[in-house]
Amino acid sequence: MSGKEGISEELKDTSSQFRKESRSSSMVEPGFTEETSNPLKEASDGKPSNQMYETQPSKDKLGTHDDVSILSSGSNYKRNEEQRRTLQFYERITGYNNSQSETETSQSPSLSITQTIAEYQAITGLLSQETLGKISPQLSKENQKGLELGSNNFTLNLKAKGLQEFPKDILKVQYVKYLYLDENQIKSFKGADPDDLLGLEILSLQENGLSSLPPEIQLLHNLRILNVSNNQISHIPKEILQFGNIKQLFFDNNYIESFPSGLESLENLEILSLAKNKLRQIPGTLSSLKNLRALDLEYNQFTIFPKALCLLPKLVSLNLTGNLISSLPKEIRELKNLEKLLLDHNKLTFLAVDIFRLLKMKELQLTDNKLEVISHKIENFRELRILLLDKNLLNEIPEKISHCVMLECLSLSDNKLTELPNNIHKLKNLRKLHVNRNNIMRIPQNISHLKNVFSLEFSGNIITDVPIEVKNCRKIIKVGLSYNKIMYFPVGLCALEYLHYLSLNGNFISEIPVDISFSKQLLHLEFNENKLLIFSEHLCSLTNLEYLDLGKNQIRKIPPSISNIASLHILILCCNKFETFPKEVCTLENLQVLDLSENQIQEIPSDICNLKGIRKLNISSNQFIYFPIELCQLQSLEELNISQINGKKLTKLPEELSNMTQLQELDISNNAIRELPRNIGELRRLITLNAYNNQISYLPSSFLSLKDLQQLNVSGNNLTALPSGISKLFSLKEINFDDNPLLRPPMEICKGKQLCTIVHYLQRADERDEKILENIFKIVANNITETNFEFLCQKLNLSISETDIAMKSTVSLSVRVHQALNRWKTGSNNLSLTTDASRDQLTRALNMIGAYEIMDKITALKLFTCAITF
Repeated sequence: MSGKEGISEELKDTSSQFRKESRSSSMVEPGFTEETSNPLKEASDGKPSNQMYETQPSKDKLGTHDDVSILSSGSNYKRNEEQRRTLQFYERITGYNNSQSETETSQSPSLSITQTIAEYQAITGLLSQETLGKISPQLSKENQKGLELGSNNFTLNLKAKGLQEFPKDILKVQYVKYLYLDENQIKSFKGADPDDLLGLEILSLQENGLSSLPPEIQLLHNLRILNVSNNQISHIPKEILQFGNIKQLFFDNNYIESFPSGLESLENLEILSLAKNKLRQIPGTLSSLKNLRALDLEYNQFTIFPKALCLLPKLVSLNLTGNLISSLPKEIRELKNLEKLLLDHNKLTFLAVDIFRLLKMKELQLTDNKLEVISHKIENFRELRILLLDKNLLNEIPEKISHCVMLECLSLSDNKLTELPNNIHKLKNLRKLHVNRNNIMRIPQNISHLKNVFSLEFSGNIITDVPIEVKNCRKIIKVGLSYNKIMYFPVGLCALEYLHYLSLNGNFISEIPVDISFSKQLLHLEFNENKLLIFSEHLCSLTNLEYLDLGKNQIRKIPPSISNIASLHILILCCNKFETFPKEVCTLENLQVLDLSENQIQEIPSDICNLKGIRKLNISSNQFIYFPIELCQLQSLEELNISQINGKKLTKLPEELSNMTQLQELDISNNAIRELPRNIGELRRLITLNAYNNQISYLPSSFLSLKDLQQLNVSGNNLTALPSGISKLFSLKEINFDDNPLLRPPMEICKGKQLCTIVHYLQRADERDEKILENIFKIVANNITETNFEFLCQKLNLSISETDIAMKSTVSLSVRVHQALNRWKTGSNNLSLTTDASRDQLTRALNMIGAYEIMDKITALKLFTCAITF
């Protein structure tokens, strides 16, 4: 085996290994304990906004829609340590919560706090299937039901068990150190034996609706970790100050406005998390927490950086994201051990030069501020690994950033940069470089020296070409170059053997070079909104491709060799020049998502039935004369969009639509459809129905069988009445009946889009209509002649039995008429009719037999009832 093949196998095998590790190590209970989790989350550039294109297989291989990771199973060859570290970092910064590599951890001064956090993570993830055990046989069966205990008998997890009282009985028979009572309604420890509480070291009471902590909390003298996040607590009780052994406190997402006095008693506290509260200031006594190593105050209401924080000598991690801080105090220089500082989403206009005296800084996040300049003193950050400066007002980056030799991730998107520092190539450890949405005119040639870069993004600039030297960045996995001024495909990218994700949307490329045939490892290619005239044969060489977007070009046909891309899951061909449906697509047996919207297609071929796994199909805005009945063969289809805002209008839907038994979302809006299929209720899985801007005049009775329906939009139709049984659609959450000539209920009832209001009106209307119909029956019975009664029975198809004839001499005419009308109302032919419809049918029959006197009385009744406010 060649050296290159060996490295490739090592890289693939390592990627697969770390994907597994990232999944197994992602269980983190309190958000703050994620020491470096997902610091670089951001929206992908150039990706389609329509989420219909996200499918599970693609997500499995690409991690998230934002970033791509290597995948593949490989042989167990001897791993190259540097490649392994590179992959670890890449997967961490692209969305996987991997821990730091062994080498980085061994060098890190923050090892102790990492261990402390890891200890809590380990315990909060404790209830895996491997650690769950049996409950002591001494417990009653009732207590055992639904209970989970750790096999070491120290851990008890009663999350979401519907508890309203503290489980005191369990603690009497089981020695518990780690107790999890999240998502219950426990308000006190009433009845608990103090001796049973002494052993508790970890207590979690998240989401219990607590407005204050139970007073019995003061009995927990050995408590080390307390998590009461996601409650309604308005203050930190003084009882907390008695916890001399407490090391970690989590009060996230509450209503806390101030600290209690006497904080100096918490001398062992190492982690304090008060994110998402209402704090405005910090008391000076906070500085007495000499062992505090991690402090989370994100999304509070601080307008000034609290100076008391600068007196915490052991502080390693500080999070002040999402406040209103406009400047930093010079005293910040005292935080000599600070390694991680998060100040995203504040109002900073400049950075105090003193911040650059924090020589241990490893991660600095300043996204979404108002910074115009970064001092050249940034050269002091020799240990800096992660620097986020997105969404500021920066015109330039100082050349001396090149002294940040350990920098691995640099994100500068959404600024006003016109160029990068000339010596950026000196950042030899750089793995991720994002400079999206700036005014960059060129990518420097010396970028080729960034041998370790994995993710390179320059979308939303004014770049005209990509230097061929980019081919020397051999480890690149993801490249984003969307929305630039590029005219020729960057052939240098074709030499990148690990490139899996390439986005070139919104450029001026008219031709795909043969060189792309060498990129067989490519998984994801976006080429939307360019100048392509043909679907290049060279693309068909990308046999591993799973996602291909060629929308908004000028393509008219597809080559037969597309069948070579057997792994393709998502194909986007919207806004092209197709006049006929490309049959070649039907050879893609693994295709799950197909978008052919905004073309000139008139028919669907029967070959479409070969797409056995198709889940989402968008054929909106085409030129169909009739609904393509061939679609009804797609029994795997979950989402269908045939809205015709720019195409020919459909007037009818086929009954065969009900064959799509897996359909969950249906969009038939912007057509001229007059009625829904009578059997539409057979679409049992339907969740969303968009049928706005049509000519639908009624909802068929089977419509009330759509028990899973959650979103319904039939605005802009001809509906005059809603069925009374709409209350049966108990899953319905979002409704829109706007712009219909509704009378029952009137439009003002429907404007609030509240189903309960509509149902209440219809119930009252039904009761009223029943009374009106009964009164009409009485009018008819009391005024009709024997001859007209016989004619009326004929018009209503109401047969007169021998019993009726026999009763003629013994029962009065009015009684017989009333009985006959009730029999007619409950007859099989009228069961599906509404009360209103039955009334209309009866009045038509009376008109036909010339019972004008009766009709006058009925008209008077109608006028009287209309005059009454309803």
